[in-house]
Amino acid sequence: MPDRTPDGHHVVIDGRKWRATDPDLPPEVSEVLRHELMDARRAVGRALKSADPGAERDARDRVQRAKVALGERGTPWWEQSAGARRERWEPLYRELTGSRG
Repeated sequence: MPDRTPDGHHVVIDGRKWRATDPDLPPEVSEVLRHELMDARRAVGRALKSADPGAERDARDRVQRAKVALGERGTPWWEQSAGARRERWEPLYRELTGSRG
């Protein structure tokens, strides 16, 4: 587990600060979103090898959506209300799981 800054907002990896995942994500949500992030990152690699700019753009868009849903990009999770935080991750989670609620 990477070190966190004292405020818990960032993790430190190889001396660099990165925004931490929202710690209030339900565990099952975090798992699904992390899986999507890793799959999207693999898709970026495949697209780069195939030299397909459209596939690369699609894969990078997936990475962005997953990172925003996890709270690692976009409005910092610590500046959002509980409701706004849920609105940040819920659409992608529902899309990925086919969940209605």
